[in-house]
Amino acid sequence: MSSFPTPLILASRSPRRKKLLHQIGLRFRIIPSGADETFQKGISPAQNARRVALRKARDVAGGLKNGIVIGADTIVVLNRHILGKPVSLKDAKRMLYLLSGKKHCVYTGIALVDVRSRQEWSAVERTFVKFRKLSSEEIDRYAASGSPMDKAGAYGIQDDYGAVFVEEVNGCFNNVVGFPLARFSLLLESALSSLRTKKKSLLL
Repeated sequence: MSSFPTPLILASRSPRRKKLLHQIGLRFRIIPSGADETFQKGISPAQNARRVALRKARDVAGGLKNGIVIGADTIVVLNRHILGKPVSLKDAKRMLYLLSGKKHCVYTGIALVDVRSRQEWSAVERTFVKFRKLSSEEIDRYAASGSPMDKAGAYGIQDDYGAVFVEEVNGCFNNVVGFPLARFSLLLESALSSLRTKKKSLLL
């Protein structure tokens, strides 16, 4: 999958997303987005994830001349409450106490923006995750490590101690890592097919 007719740009500095895209052989540039990631009240978590992913991709696409920009946003939802990235050590602990012994949902919105045509494609993946009961000592140690601070819901599941908190995953595992590869690959193929079709129609 490494060869494409147009450059790919990842609008994220997430090392997990970078690793997953390299895993499937993609070559891409990284240009982190500075877009506002504030969630909008009155819409669903899935809509919020898609909305922020699109905002990130549009933000980066606005400064380029060509290419396809990849935007993504992952959120954790517990009882309809969105848990984003913790803003402090105390906030990380609060989230982990909330998740302890409970099931929650992980949503990742993914978006593609073609710079030249401004065409957009987006999708959302949902995965259910169950935490075992956590002790206060575990929560304190994990929060003190600093690892939860750049992760939605204050935990990681790959290459991270947070993996030992997870009892069950129902759905796409990579979605919990931060990027649903299966959903993304289908979305990217759809985008490339649409661009090829448009190019052919312009030549007729």
